[in-house]
Amino acid sequence: MPRELQPERSDERLVRLAQKGDTAAFESLYRSNLQRIYALAMRMLRNPSAAEEATQEVFVRAWERLRSFRRDSLFSSWLHRMTVNLILDQLRARQRFDERFVEEPEAADLKPARQPRHPPAAARLDLEAAVALLPEQARMVFLLHDVEGYRHREIAGLLEIAEGTSKAHLHRARRQLRKDLAR
Repeated sequence: MPRELQPERSDERLVRLAQKGDTAAFESLYRSNLQRIYALAMRMLRNPSAAEEATQEVFVRAWERLRSFRRDSLFSSWLHRMTVNLILDQLRARQRFDERFVEEPEAADLKPARQPRHPPAAARLDLEAAVALLPEQARMVFLLHDVEGYRHREIAGLLEIAEGTSKAHLHRARRQLRKDLAR
């Protein structure tokens, strides 16, 4: 048996045990997937505290829903999808809250937001920093498409936008990244 299949088989065994209530097996799954899930949450949320909270919520949900996991995909893929869905739900809820309860400032109070047009000199070659400077929708589409491998049709469904809008956001993100990283 090739070495690269061993972790997959190990996860399958751990999932079967965890589905039967073995908390030690679930703890092993948690430890082996924690960093990957946190990194995904951090890329999407750009806030260590929020990423940590989302990561914990994903694992709580995973434990609660583990018996429904059919094992037709890898456990890590199932967690990944759960993470993306959880974060997108949180972002939508935050947006709905802001639309309902955040007061619009008076026109006289409006001041242009001071956002850097260019990444700081130390971050010019840092892709993570350049991605963090992208507008939220463009960043989400870029991360889901180019980093996580989702197709535009899937992204459109996740973000509740048109497929063409997803493509436009990806084009905008790539163009901005090329510009920022070329400096």
